[in-house]
Amino acid sequence: MTEPVRLAKRLAEMLACSRREAEQYIEGGWVRVDGVVVEEPQFRVLAQTIEVDANASLLALAPVTLLLHKPAGYEAGLDAPHGPAAAAASLLAVGNHAEEDSADIRPLKKHFTMQTLATPLATPASGLVVFTQDWRIARKLSEDASVMEHEVIVEVTGALSPGGLARLNRIDHGFTFNGVLLPAAKVSWQNETRLRFALKGERPGQIAYMCESVGLAVQAMKRIRVGRVPMSSLPAGQWRYLLPHERF
Repeated sequence: MTEPVRLAKRLAEMLACSRREAEQYIEGGWVRVDGVVVEEPQFRVLAQTIEVDANASLLALAPVTLLLHKPAGYEAGLDAPHGPAAAAASLLAVGNHAEEDSADIRPLKKHFTMQTLATPLATPASGLVVFTQDWRIARKLSEDASVMEHEVIVEVTGALSPGGLARLNRIDHGFTFNGVLLPAAKVSWQNETRLRFALKGERPGQIAYMCESVGLAVQAMKRIRVGRVPMSSLPAGQWRYLLPHERF
C-alpha cells in the first residue's frame, strides 16, 4: 500500500465488516492507531498498527446530557451572536471534564456534537446550564419550563424596603413582569447580602426586576439547581455527565 486510506476503510477490510460498522467502532473510542485512540473515521493511515479493543461493541452510542457550571461572562443564550450558547459550549471539552464525575462513561468527541442548549442563562450570570443530545430531556425541559423550579443565589446591595421580603414571596401581592403575572417565588436571606430564590418559569431579567422593585440591586447571580438536579460542587468552567438516576 502506497497511498494513505481512511481508517474506516482499513478497519472494514481488517474485520470483514461494513464501512458503517467500522465507523461505529471508531466513533465509540474502541480503535487505536499506534497505541493512540482515534475517534475520526476519516483519519488517514498507511502502515500504522491498528488495534480494536477486546470489549468493542457495535451498540449505538447512547445520547448523553452534560451539566456545565458556566462562569459569568460566557454566552449561554439562544440569541447569542455566534450561535446558541457558543461561548458556553466551547467549555464542553475533555480537558474541562470534572475529575469527581461519578458517571461510568468514557468521554468521547461524539459526546460534544449535536448538543442542544436546554436551559439558557444570562451572560452576566453563572451556574448550572444543561446541554443534551437526548430529545426526551430536551422536550421535558422545554415543555415543563413554566413549572420547573430553578434555584438561584443572588448577591445584592441596597436597603430592602419595608415589607420587601413579603412582597418577593408574594404574600401581599405579586409581580407583573412584561405584562405577565409571575408565579409565587420562595425567597429567603442566606446572609446580609445574599438572597436565595426558588422560582418557576424564570424569565430573563425577572430576578433583577423583582429586586429593584424592593430597593435592591443585583450584583451577581448563580443558578444552583434545575428541577431536582443540583449543580453541587461542580467547579466553575467544568462539566459532568447527568447520572442515570438523576431526573429533572
